[in-house]
Amino acid sequence: MSENGENGNTIRAFIVKFSRKLRDCYLPGLAGVKAEPSPMKTTWYCPLDLSTVVEEEEDGVIYTVVVKQQHGSLNSPMSAMSRSQCVKAGTEEKLVLHLLHSFSMGDSSFVTIFLSTYRSFTSTKRVLDILSDRLENPPGESERSQTRQAFNKAVCTVFSTWLSEYPEDFKSLGEPSRLLRLAPLLPKDSSSAADLRARLLRIAEELSEKALLPEAHEDQTGSTSPSLDASKFEPTSVLGFPGALIAEQLTKIETELFVRLVPYHCLGSLWSQRDKKGREGVCWSVRATIRQFNKLANAVLASCLWPTKLRSQQRARLLEKWISVAEECRARKNFSSLYAIVSALQSNPIHRLRRTWQDTDREAVRRYEELSEIFSDKDNYSQSRELLKEEGTSKFANLDNRLNNKHVNRSNAQGTVPYLGIFLTDLTMLDTAVKDRLDNGYINFDKRRREFEVLAQIRLLQSSCKNCVFTADEAFTQWYQSVPTLTEEESYRLSSEIEAPGLTPTVIITQCPDLSTSRTSLAGDSDSLFDFPSPVNNLLSKLTKHMRSPSVSCLDVDTTPPSSDSTPATLTPSTPTKSHRRSASCGNNPPNNIPGSGPDMRIIRIRMDLQDGNLYRSILVTSNDKTPTVISSALEKHNQDPKQASRYELIQLLPEGKELIIPATGNVFYAMTSSSVDFLLRRKGGNTPLSSQPINTETSATFPRIKAKGRRLVRNLF
Repeated sequence: MSENGENGNTIRAFIVKFSRKLRDCYLPGLAGVKAEPSPMKTTWYCPLDLSTVVEEEEDGVIYTVVVKQQHGSLNSPMSAMSRSQCVKAGTEEKLVLHLLHSFSMGDSSFVTIFLSTYRSFTSTKRVLDILSDRLENPPGESERSQTRQAFNKAVCTVFSTWLSEYPEDFKSLGEPSRLLRLAPLLPKDSSSAADLRARLLRIAEELSEKALLPEAHEDQTGSTSPSLDASKFEPTSVLGFPGALIAEQLTKIETELFVRLVPYHCLGSLWSQRDKKGREGVCWSVRATIRQFNKLANAVLASCLWPTKLRSQQRARLLEKWISVAEECRARKNFSSLYAIVSALQSNPIHRLRRTWQDTDREAVRRYEELSEIFSDKDNYSQSRELLKEEGTSKFANLDNRLNNKHVNRSNAQGTVPYLGIFLTDLTMLDTAVKDRLDNGYINFDKRRREFEVLAQIRLLQSSCKNCVFTADEAFTQWYQSVPTLTEEESYRLSSEIEAPGLTPTVIITQCPDLSTSRTSLAGDSDSLFDFPSPVNNLLSKLTKHMRSPSVSCLDVDTTPPSSDSTPATLTPSTPTKSHRRSASCGNNPPNNIPGSGPDMRIIRIRMDLQDGNLYRSILVTSNDKTPTVISSALEKHNQDPKQASRYELIQLLPEGKELIIPATGNVFYAMTSSSVDFLLRRKGGNTPLSSQPINTETSATFPRIKAKGRRLVRNLF
């Protein structure tokens, strides 16, 4: 065998030398020959790397294996091989254990992705239990063996990353038993392991103290803010603050909230469960962002509507002030406050003030229209996304006007505060369109990798905000905190006192639903009320309707009709007002403008007919889906047994309390009507509500199909 190997090496060396001689002899001569120009240009190349991608399935896990073959140099003609394994799917236990083996397999990003997304398919307690079981039986014959050393290093890396990035996972365990079990199992031969052990024991001590003295912790966190005295509110005082100062203070508030945002709170699978009983505290960091968005939008409306006795010219100065603040927010890359202000100015109570908009400076209105276009839904909010790409990690906004030169302090780098609704939309659509599990029951980890791509964008923008420095202005803070909260009815009542209903609007209303559905609500800034309801009350419902209304598109707050028990739901942009010129056109959008649907697919919302059945789940329905398939998917989304699909019937909830029963073996896509995206799962034989008026399913096929941009929306996202 050795002789054959030597002969092979001799032959390869001879071929290389012979090729070099041919090149040296003939290429110089050929270079001197003047060839005729050819209409085609041919490039000869030899690939340096050859990759082969295959899938391998082991016990409980599927790997995507990448084998790379790198060609050697002329001096060393032997090629090298490299192999890396990335988890595509697996069981819960195998995915958790892969944390300890991912580095040795070349799956370097697995730990980061897993820690960012594991809450979608398991819990912190379950992960700790699996890892503790493994640590009780470590590999290797002795502590000094190479296998044990590599294993101990991986253990320290995983827990160090986990404690640094997500300490709240350990602090929210409730009781310390798991940490007390884990701490002694950590490696004992390194300083990093000793530090980890000390940190875990400190958290365990805090949990023990919290369990023994719950009243003390409740007293520290249960304080409520004092009630506001509306009589002390001076709405016109906002005119005394420079626009740059207001924008700076709003950017300070938004930046602090955005830095504290926990990215995984935005995952569609977690955010969609926020209204479920017993999960009121989940996604608290997103709720805080929603609260600030609503509070700012409320401040804009209150300052413009509260002084009902102002002349239209005086009220126009208030509009101009907030437009100026919006410009300053844009210069500071504070897109969250920018959109809150734009949404408030687009809300129906302000939108309808004909005389006020007439007296508003035309140049200010033009700038307002330009700012509104940033949040246009064209090409899946392409302009907003492009700005985030261009300016996300840059020091300053990419503006050519006077704002950058006069008002912004260029000595300090600026972070970027995005409008969070764009990311919530992407993650919800991704959660809807991609299955959580493969057909064999394995957890689809490729889906988590795609979710992490969105979360990584949030983390990158957060990193740009961590070094920002702001100075608080006490005077503005006092004014901002003194703004009273306006309800939907109060906002419209004040607007009607300023200008009586029935006047022809002076603003082009390109997309305006009925007045009763386009009014916005500005409700309490409390832990349980984030009521700033837009025309619809759920993210995916808004995906089909959010371009209909010029009212405040706010951060949607509920999956049920507005009530005193509503909680925050989502952020979704609405169409900006196109122009401020006279128009007599005001009516509902034609159905073919509904996003989220298309000629071959549509996103619907399904809830179960239960006592707590207000929780909707979003399902992507294609033209090939039959009723049993949709019911099974809906049951799985609601954590029910999909094998029980035959016991349920699918009902479309129509306006005016009507219902449409989808045939048991029918094609849901063609059986449903275009008037609603809300569905109900009801056990067969259940009682039909008295107010319901079922529609004959034979007529459903005659309804025109909605043609919109759903397919393009999904394609752009994925």
